Amino acid sequence: MATLLLNPIAFNIGSLSVHWYGLILGLGALAGLMLVIREGKRFGITPEFFMDMLLLGVPSAIIGARIYFVAFKWDDYKDNIVDVFKIWNGGIAIYGALIGAIICAVIYFKYKGYNFWRIADICAPGLLLGQMIGRWGNFVNQEAYGGVVEESFLRNNLHLPNFIVNQMNVEGVYHHPTFLYESLWSLVGIFILLVLRRQKFLRSAELFLSYFIWYSIGRFFIEGLRTDSLAFKGPDWLAAIVDGLWKPMEWMGFEHGTLDAAYGNVRISQLLAILIIIVAIVWIMIRRTTGNPKPHYLDPIVSTKDKTDVVPDTTLAASAEKEDKPLVVHENVPVQDPEEKKE
Repeated sequence: MATLLLNPIAFNIGSLSVHWYGLILGLGALAGLMLVIREGKRFGITPEFFMDMLLLGVPSAIIGARIYFVAFKWDDYKDNIVDVFKIWNGGIAIYGALIGAIICAVIYFKYKGYNFWRIADICAPGLLLGQMIGRWGNFVNQEAYGGVVEESFLRNNLHLPNFIVNQMNVEGVYHHPTFLYESLWSLVGIFILLVLRRQKFLRSAELFLSYFIWYSIGRFFIEGLRTDSLAFKGPDWLAAIVDGLWKPMEWMGFEHGTLDAAYGNVRISQLLAILIIIVAIVWIMIRRTTGNPKPHYLDPIVSTKDKTDVVPDTTLAASAEKEDKPLVVHENVPVQDPEEKKE
């Protein structure tokens, strides 16, 4: 049966080819921005602040993602440096993108006088939304798929539409649509974060760390299905630990995606996911135990670069929370003695 493949090129402008991959990544970035801007308004932060953040963050994320990928696949690029810059052919890593974006955000937020964690919390659901949409770029490029499966598994067990099933047919062999698994995992995570961020117990940094925990849990199990994982040759005990943690997938009938033993026995994204989960959970526990941080997620956010001395109007802030309106901050006004007013 012939394989129906999507054309990775959306359209041409003269000699310039515009790829679906880039368009989908752009759509994901814009969708995430809209979600972030909407939440930012509740804290009185202007849309321009987040637009500038996106203009700086996207290039930083792309550079970080590409450097991360190329660093672990250097043997494939060292003899043809030009291919390093062909990101439209795929080959970027989300963890690398996050590293690049976070470095940029730390500098940008500090320049604007904002606490990193307070703004990072606002951005967390938007990041997950962007990743959810961006994974469909892998679908169009027919990459980042999982191990071999029967066509009947895709049609009868997963009940996937024809256009997904056909795209998972790579040279006559069907594969796990891991892009779809991760996209759906991200969708569930978005709803969890949206609910979590309205809870009064939530403190600063905890929403951003929750995003990392949720994404890394899903990435750990989904990564084990893939056939294109970045990997390295680690000690046998480390490989045994990672494989042991992945056992629940085998109990559910899934099998590891093929990984050349000569290339590596430990998948980098799986190991990084484990480390992120452990660090994030321990970090939250330590901060809670020591009483830091004091700010809650719902507390007003004020820039230290704002020359106006401001204090939050707690009454209006509470009202804004109920009515889903921006938090209002007022200038300090000297308190007038009632006796002076009588005079």
